[in-house]
Amino acid sequence: MDSFRRGGLTFDVRDAGPDDGDPVVLLHGFPQDSTAWDRVAPALHQHGLRTLAPDQRGYSPMARPRGRSHYRLRETVSDVLALLDAAGLPDAHVVGHDWGGIVGWALGAWHPDRVRTLTALSVPHPGAMARAMVTSDQALRSYYMGLFQLPVLPEQLLLAGNGAALRRMLAHGGLPDDAVARYVRRMREPGALTAAVNWYRALPWAGRDPVGRVRVPTLHVWSTGDAFLGRAATEDTARFVEAPYRLEILDDVTHWIPELAADRTAELVTAHVRG
Repeated sequence: MDSFRRGGLTFDVRDAGPDDGDPVVLLHGFPQDSTAWDRVAPALHQHGLRTLAPDQRGYSPMARPRGRSHYRLRETVSDVLALLDAAGLPDAHVVGHDWGGIVGWALGAWHPDRVRTLTALSVPHPGAMARAMVTSDQALRSYYMGLFQLPVLPEQLLLAGNGAALRRMLAHGGLPDDAVARYVRRMREPGALTAAVNWYRALPWAGRDPVGRVRVPTLHVWSTGDAFLGRAATEDTARFVEAPYRLEILDDVTHWIPELAADRTAELVTAHVRG
């Protein structure tokens, strides 16, 4: 399959690997797209796994509804359930990075019957994140979330000069030039950056959609070079998982784990899925 539909929206998806392989859903974050997994997915295929990597809500050109309420967590989680239904899958392994990881945490808490295992890259459990905001330096690391609540201004700042500020932000984090170019090009599409930022603008609804405890086997991968997500929430995450849980720490890797530590990511995911 190369697309699926939900609520009048059409989502692009990369479905690859052996048709009879255990399915692994790969969920990207901000401001990435499904190409974030270009080096991870082939390694998973070599181990007999099938991968389904969607361009999520706001990133697929035909799935950019207007208004921040369309980007609340309940909606983005339902998109993944629609993907599973369209693929005829009762359940799947879920791997998410950044916002994709938050969607994964919610799936593991709200729909454990649809998730065989969860792998969350970079992001801690939302409950641990909320606690760290008031007990550590996490609020300082997350300053941009406040900026993103403003209308129009974030888009103007990031896209000025053909996306120069966005390019600098991504390059500073160590992303390869080709990945920087791909993501900036996507964000310059009509309405794309506003839709992507709306994931953050929908955060005021988070209190109505508490994630709760996760009840599926969980692997959490965090990197010491992550400028956005600190150790406090990472180490507090275990208490939000009521299932086998493992924390793996990658030294000297920045936030962009799928692109910068693809081989190690594939190894960890394969072992977690097979385990």
